[in-house]
Amino acid sequence: MNNELLVSDATHFRIDYEINPYMHTDVQPDPAAANAEHDAIIAAHLAAGRLVEYVPAAPECPDMVFTANAAVVRGEQAVLGFPPPERKAETSYFQEWLVDRGYDVIEAPYPFSGQGDALACGDLLLAGYGQRTDQRMHAILAKELEYDVIPLRTVGPRWYDLDLAVAVIDPRTLAYCPQALDEPSRGSLRALGLELIEVGLGEASRLALNLVSDGRTVTMTRGAPRLAATLRERGLHVVELDTTQLAKGGGGVRCTALTLDNPPPKGSR
Repeated sequence: MNNELLVSDATHFRIDYEINPYMHTDVQPDPAAANAEHDAIIAAHLAAGRLVEYVPAAPECPDMVFTANAAVVRGEQAVLGFPPPERKAETSYFQEWLVDRGYDVIEAPYPFSGQGDALACGDLLLAGYGQRTDQRMHAILAKELEYDVIPLRTVGPRWYDLDLAVAVIDPRTLAYCPQALDEPSRGSLRALGLELIEVGLGEASRLALNLVSDGRTVTMTRGAPRLAATLRERGLHVVELDTTQLAKGGGGVRCTALTLDNPPPKGSR
């Protein structure tokens, strides 16, 4: 889990449009600082022993650094994201990369935020909707990727993707912000029988849950001391990184990495 990741780069990262509440065209990232933040994230992945694959960002794609929205991958199957119109140009680059490496790529027929709204947890897929992803995608994900899909509705544009509201720490442990989900979704999480770590609204709003965990090392945004301390108390190695510039686009550590090593179901094609 999260030991093989696809990343891009922050070379062309800028705010050309506003498609989430974090983005303001009059608040531009500092290019050198944004690149340094992204370089530090990649260095942390490598230090944790993760394999990092790379697709170069295209000049016309200012959000391509956020590779998590490109697709969701399980085994040799990949369901492409169907992003907002402002990010549509990214899709062909990611599709080409996946096809060239032998993935069976399925195009999404409805709006779909890729891994941003599709968090693998063992044989479960925590599937977000209510903001960017059309709920009709859930049946497609269940069929194509053979996951048991758990629909979770986020409650407002601040939680435009599920990976801002929920984090998979390991296949038995989730962290989540209760205020980011509606009551039926909170009930669905409780019914899973997994261990749940509650994260306060303040830390979640600072992208604390937008993290990458391989079950041993957690790479996360700096500025969430309570969550970081809780994870360390559980014996995890926690690496906290500055994502001030990337946050101007509404993204953190998780947004910048597409997981490639979600294992296929046993006996799958």
